[in-house]
Amino acid sequence: MIDTSPHILDLPSFDEPVKLLIVVAPYFKDISDGLLRGAQETLDVAGVTYDLVEMPSVGEVPTAIAIAERMSNFDGYVALGCLVRGETTLFDTASHDSSHALQMMGLSGLCIGNGILAVDTKSQAIARSEAKGDNKGSQAAAAALHLVALSRKWARPNKGVGFHTGAIRLAGKNTGPNIA
Repeated sequence: MIDTSPHILDLPSFDEPVKLLIVVAPYFKDISDGLLRGAQETLDVAGVTYDLVEMPSVGEVPTAIAIAERMSNFDGYVALGCLVRGETTLFDTASHDSSHALQMMGLSGLCIGNGILAVDTKSQAIARSEAKGDNKGSQAAAAALHLVALSRKWARPNKGVGFHTGAIRLAGKNTGPNIA
């Protein structure tokens, strides 16, 4: 018989403090509350600090993370929310767009745990937001922590994480510095 139970990695430990931002869209409040509870429990066990912001829907979650990355000093992010398939194509658009935006930010070096559910029925969402040991909010928080640990492991003083454009040289004659 094949074992179909998931293998859960131990949470990483850190020498330096870790600060995460949880961005949650409480459109389906009962679902998002369960996801949030799971994420907070995991972060509390790991001993990391976190802030919390709410957005109206999952469409704004990636934008909030991008703003926070530009304007604050978080080590990583946890994205939480829920989309339930309806009668229109909004589900397909919103689930693809939010997932794609989070993935692109992750590929550019941000440490993001994606806990945005995209399900066919609300009962599927409830099962994923209330489950002990299989709570998708908890899993997203753990994923963010593993990515922070990986980025710290591989970071070099002269490299960092993500894509960097470097200095921009200004053309023409000027009286000030020639590097922006």
